[in-house]
Amino acid sequence: MFQRILIANRGEIALRIIRACRSLGVSPVCVYSVADKDGPWIEQADESICIGAAASKESYLRIERLIAAAEVTGADAIHPGYGFLSENAHFAEVCRDCNITFIGPSPEAMGLLGDKINCKRLARQSGTPVFPGTEGGIEDIDEAAKIAKEIGYPVIVKAAAGGGGRGMRVARDEVSLREGVGSAKQEALAAFGNGTVYVEKYLENARHFEVQTIGDRHGHAVHLYERDCSSQRRHQKLVEEAPSPGVDPRKRDRVCESAAELIKQAKYCGAATVEFLMDQKQEFFMLEVNTRVQVEHPVTEMITGIDIVQTQIRVAAGEPLPFSQKDIKPTGHAIEVRINAEDPNRGFMPQAGLIEVFTVPGGPGVRLDTHARAGYRIPSNYDSMIGKLIVHGPTRDAAIARMRQALKEFRIGPIHTTIPLHQRIMEHPEFTGANMDIHWVERWLKATG
Repeated sequence: MFQRILIANRGEIALRIIRACRSLGVSPVCVYSVADKDGPWIEQADESICIGAAASKESYLRIERLIAAAEVTGADAIHPGYGFLSENAHFAEVCRDCNITFIGPSPEAMGLLGDKINCKRLARQSGTPVFPGTEGGIEDIDEAAKIAKEIGYPVIVKAAAGGGGRGMRVARDEVSLREGVGSAKQEALAAFGNGTVYVEKYLENARHFEVQTIGDRHGHAVHLYERDCSSQRRHQKLVEEAPSPGVDPRKRDRVCESAAELIKQAKYCGAATVEFLMDQKQEFFMLEVNTRVQVEHPVTEMITGIDIVQTQIRVAAGEPLPFSQKDIKPTGHAIEVRINAEDPNRGFMPQAGLIEVFTVPGGPGVRLDTHARAGYRIPSNYDSMIGKLIVHGPTRDAAIARMRQALKEFRIGPIHTTIPLHQRIMEHPEFTGANMDIHWVERWLKATG
């Protein structure tokens, strides 16, 4: 096991990793930017070191400063959390070259699964269902148009190295396809430094379904079942739950097993999420693989009892997975909502500033992962998420009821947050009736102004 782990992140996930370190008897070390010098998570670390200015590009994204911080503090491993450099294969490679363990996949596995085109090729070999579309990046627009016509419009143009909705264009005819390829390439090049795009079938009314997996260095890989994250806005998830409501258990098991096989074939060590879209016939098609721990990992922890972050650290240290597939028995239902410092009534405008009131919910089956508290000043430099509220109940209805009460108890002020939006979602018949698709929130918000 490691002696010291440097946490190359901030906020809620930094505090989550600190807790996992403590459970293993490992010393946690934090880095921070000037804007985060008073971050509550820093108090929980054994040591902390400033790595630069407020802007991410001058601090949390500076590989050489992170490596220097690890060397100065004597850390023998680095946990990247999510976001920032967590899916940067070059960072993982630099860590390896400096004899520092990167808590995540190897650069080779990350590169293989992080490139959507190569990932789809491996998925086909492992039996994971994928969308029909171009086999590789688009080099000939006429050939892409021919394939789009064969699989049928609408289609979607996607960036091979992208995510978060960037480098994506939906095309409903050949004219919009030709326009979309050009604009998607430009956006992908600017955002990811890679302008490669491809085309695949687009589902109009899909649900978003993701499978949590984890592998070790000994050739083992398992799935921890799935989460439904169909309640989203502009490709950003608002609500996640597990298990996915209304899905045929046999189909669920098949797609979960195929996801674990994909991770095994990639010789992957660590936590990964294989994302799928599901059509109205409950046919699944792989979207991508996220080669890191995800924001919504607590949902899976609540139904399985498995500490995913602790397991990440264990397998990175060379330990075999402490459980097999038959040991994983999900129970009950869990729901997570992301608490963002945003004003939904003003176009989800981010809300920086001082938190004066912070009253947290409690009770059985309620978990709050947050770094915020009364007296904490939210900086304007980073993502607006300040916490995740998770509940667990014996049934979906019970979990919804528990979430309603927890949201009612939760008080944050004077800044605006997404708590009122989540209260409305928990009462909405589309959600309570599990009639969601990936566009339902946007349709509802547009209709209600």
